Amino acid sequence: MGHREHRRKGPAFVPCAVLTVSDTRDTSTDRSGGYIRRALDRAGHPVVEYRIIPDEPPRITARLRALARAGRARVVLLTGGTGIAPRDRTFEAVSGLLEKRLDGFGEIFRALSYRRVGPAAMLSRAVAGTYRGLVVFSMPGSIDAVRLAMRRLILPEMGHAAGLVAPRDRRERHDRRG
Repeated sequence: MGHREHRRKGPAFVPCAVLTVSDTRDTSTDRSGGYIRRALDRAGHPVVEYRIIPDEPPRITARLRALARAGRARVVLLTGGTGIAPRDRTFEAVSGLLEKRLDGFGEIFRALSYRRVGPAAMLSRAVAGTYRGLVVFSMPGSIDAVRLAMRRLILPEMGHAAGLVAPRDRRERHDRRG
């Protein structure tokens, strides 16, 4: 089966969780998280959870584990903490949990970003992959970067990706990743 057939067989509407990783944002200043929620809503994808969490790896991994156990979301979209500043630790938290990385996401994101911001694109550690039946996308906190990732990469393929990843039994307790 070709990619077009796979894409058609994917779910049209995918329940999503949105996590903004920030030590400084709140709901009134979270432009990137707000954009993600609006873009998902316009595309018909329900947002089953929205949270702002600090850029602390234990908090990030705990939230991803809880989302996997709950089974309400099929896709998790994170924004923030993907740079190289000392407090940017989302990449470490997310990449340490991923079972299968979607390296093409980060590669294509940086290539598209390069066209807009030049060599600064190499400072992004955007990453995606699968974790316990979830598809996880981790984007920078910049509103321009989020718009680019959502419009050009995530929204066009999200249903396809979610359709390829079978939801796992949330009662599994023996997974080495917790």
